[in-house]
Amino acid sequence: MENKIKAYNNILELIGDTPLVKLNRITEKLPGNFYAKLESFNPGHSSKDRVAAYIIEEAERKGILTKGSTIIETTSGNTGFSIAMVSIIKGYECILAVSSKSSKDKIDMLRSMGATVYVCPAHVSADDPRSYYQVAKRLHEETKGSIYINQYFNELNIDAHYNTTGPEIWGQTDGQITHLVACSGTGGTISGTARYLKEQNPNINVIGVDAFGSVLKKYHETGEFDSNEIYPYRIEGLGKNLIPTATDFEVIDKFIKVTDEESAHAAREIAKTEGMFVGYTSGAVMQAIKQLSAKRTFDENSKVVVIFPDHGSRYMSKIYSDKWMEDQGFFDSQSVEGTQQAQFVK
Repeated sequence: MENKIKAYNNILELIGDTPLVKLNRITEKLPGNFYAKLESFNPGHSSKDRVAAYIIEEAERKGILTKGSTIIETTSGNTGFSIAMVSIIKGYECILAVSSKSSKDKIDMLRSMGATVYVCPAHVSADDPRSYYQVAKRLHEETKGSIYINQYFNELNIDAHYNTTGPEIWGQTDGQITHLVACSGTGGTISGTARYLKEQNPNINVIGVDAFGSVLKKYHETGEFDSNEIYPYRIEGLGKNLIPTATDFEVIDKFIKVTDEESAHAAREIAKTEGMFVGYTSGAVMQAIKQLSAKRTFDENSKVVVIFPDHGSRYMSKIYSDKWMEDQGFFDSQSVEGTQQAQFVK
């Protein structure tokens, strides 16, 4: 009898079931136990694989997508990569409106995956015709047989994580999780995960990470959209200048804001202490953990899960570039890290 070949039919079967890994050195002086959900283990290297596959497969089930259809989306890079990857396997065209804040690495990756990419100015209002929201809408209207994923206002974004990320974390922690700390951009990851976890145990504390320059934290606290909160910042995929309906604010207990600079250094610290090469938003989550610990949010019995959304390879021209860090003013004259240079043998 011939032995069965142990192979996946395609890379989409690798989406989900990402590992939970204990953090050790970077959290050794903090009370509690900390575990990272490493979403870079998805085949597209980010949590957005879950959303892309789920929404596209739902559209197929409903007969909205047929062979030769075009998928259109707004993205800071990760969702776009995931949609492009799924489109390749399933035979769809892919058009992406991308924020100019996205790293060059991400934009090059999207084009390498066969997507048609429109780079749109980042620092314009959401209703500006040049914004990536409006450009995507226009492209959808102009492209016959297209669907617009619209992740910021798509309830399926939440459902994707409710059905996968939440149950995975609950199972991996054997129901012992006390806190979930995750970045909030579209809000799908934190909302879907939190919704599931709170159904299992309503006492789990869910903390969203927001950026200075974003409106989410104040909206959560006051119900008010305050445009005065909006100003340019550097972190990709974190915070928003609008209120996404894919964010379920009721399942989030509170938000904490982090800076561009501290988040960048935190990401580099994760790499050097834990050997995890993670992205900018992972640094933001780690910075939030430090700030929350300083406020005595956790105790020795806390079991804290943090979601590290993507891989550091997408930020080589940004936070992992000493020149970029220097250009942003993120290295001062006393910085040891900023003066490290490669040593060449003569």
